[in-house]
Amino acid sequence: MTDQVLDVKGLNCPLPILRAKKALKDVPTGGTLQVLATDPGAVKDFEAFCRTTGNELLESKAEGNVFSFLIKRTS
Repeated sequence: MTDQVLDVKGLNCPLPILRAKKALKDVPTGGTLQVLATDPGAVKDFEAFCRTTGNELLESKAEGNVFSFLIKRTS
């Protein structure tokens, strides 16, 4: 179950990452944030974001032109 959903469709880099970083502060440790984006660059951006912040990217998928990322807050 997702704790929070962040819709950043229509926004381009770096806004999806910046908004996700801010939204994760409101997610409890161990909770999840689902991010919905349309920027194709977001795939690599969220992989790098999770790697550098220590959060876990549980799922990354594309449905049409919408990319969905499920991030687990680890700290």
